[in-house]
Amino acid sequence: MNNYEINKNTIAIIPINAEKTKVYEKNKNFYVFKNSIKIIKDSCNFFGSSYDGRVDGTKSMININSKVPIIIEELNEIIFFPTASPRVEDCHWISLKHVDKLEKNGLKTKILFKNGQELNLNVSYGSLENQLLRATRLQSIMRDRKIA
Repeated sequence: MNNYEINKNTIAIIPINAEKTKVYEKNKNFYVFKNSIKIIKDSCNFFGSSYDGRVDGTKSMININSKVPIIIEELNEIIFFPTASPRVEDCHWISLKHVDKLEKNGLKTKILFKNGQELNLNVSYGSLENQLLRATRLQSIMRDRKIA
């Protein structure tokens, strides 16, 4: 598959190499022949904004400058957070709404998703927990602004 837009069933975008990404969805996993940041950028465009615009919006909303979570689509609250700098090839993107909990697994961290899938990442628990909290803060501000 070459074309893919993130949707409410997308759980994670996992880079395999510069030209191939594994997509985890609620009921299936598959490969897309496009790098992970391109999927993120194309999905932002699909929903009417640029990736850079989404990043700038997050920066102004939660006052951070690195490893910025982004709102892919507002109505369904599709928010993804990166596990590393998006500039590195090994940056995974995780959907906030599908995360159930994190578990320490030695030097790695296991993400447990609400549908029962698991993902072991070579990322510290503290770093992933921080990313999860940033994404949750972004979601909270977004919800508050919808109500106001």
